[in-house]
Amino acid sequence: MTTVSSPVTGRAIELAAVPDPVFAGAMVGPGMAIDPVREAAEAVSPVDGVIVSLHPHAFVVVDDEGHGVLTHLGIDTVQLNGEGFELLVAKADTVTRGQAVVRWNPAEVEAAGKSPVCPVVALEATSDALSELVEDGEVVAGARLFLWK
Repeated sequence: MTTVSSPVTGRAIELAAVPDPVFAGAMVGPGMAIDPVREAAEAVSPVDGVIVSLHPHAFVVVDDEGHGVLTHLGIDTVQLNGEGFELLVAKADTVTRGQAVVRWNPAEVEAAGKSPVCPVVALEATSDALSELVEDGEVVAGARLFLWK
């Protein structure tokens, strides 16, 4: 059982509410999303594991059970070409839950015309593999978002 924590502080929302059809349709995988507070912050690792994919706007951490968790900082933020994002770790680094991975500012993302909503996705999982998803509401970075069995 993997506990997946929120990578950012904000309001938990269901994936279906994400303003992107790929995430909203759970085509990448099931999970949750966070509408982040609009201030400079560090996005943290949602699980203990290894960084297997790292971009300024998104990262994937795989835990000891082989569960890969995608954190996507905003929607269409790849179009910002890394502007406003600062990587704090490197690909292949081992990280712990709650460790800072990327520094960013959701207010700047929004000012650039992009949604700052952050999908947190269980890659290659089925929706019935997730349980105890946080109901819509406030969460802080590092707090449990859902369980993955």
